Amino acid sequence: MLISSSLNSCKSADEENVPYYNDANFTPFWAPTVEDKANLHKIGAFSFTNQYGREVSNQNFKGKVYLASFFFTSCPSICPKLTNTMKMVFDNFKGNKNVLFLSHSVTPDIDSVSRLYDYAKENQILSKQWHLVTGDKSEIYNIARKGYFIEQETGLTKLSGQFLHTENFVLIDADGHIRGIYNGTLEAEVPRIIEDINFLIR
Repeated sequence: MLISSSLNSCKSADEENVPYYNDANFTPFWAPTVEDKANLHKIGAFSFTNQYGREVSNQNFKGKVYLASFFFTSCPSICPKLTNTMKMVFDNFKGNKNVLFLSHSVTPDIDSVSRLYDYAKENQILSKQWHLVTGDKSEIYNIARKGYFIEQETGLTKLSGQFLHTENFVLIDADGHIRGIYNGTLEAEVPRIIEDINFLIR
């Protein structure tokens, strides 16, 4: 599903913050109260294995702002674009300990640790700041659709095992809330992603 790049641009000129998103409709929610924030959707617990063979869980991202994506190493179509776009954002925050990147393989049965490592090396994205992860397929698909609300479409319910394919990036804040959704195939999204991340780490 293509998420319009205008989602965040709907804020008025006097808005200075990045909105929250609480459900699959991705309706912007501005300036929640403390009580509102307590009830906002958060990314749930997860545990996967990264390109270095190390366990990566939600605890590694606690207190960090991170950009999440879904890809597979043998993808001939949108994945190279996704990697390139995310790399442009990554290069801007390289060395910043408050910003992380998380790319989930949607073909974990094929994308082994060594394959993810080779992919990262080939694309010059080997870094402890950027985790390419593999793991249990059902867990990856579950968190994609129920955690990040990836691939949601009105009136369409996909089977849990149906192939996951999305061009969307999702921005998560230090508290685990969804703060941005972007079309990762568009380089034009890069400045907006960078701007939103900079706001969240200020």
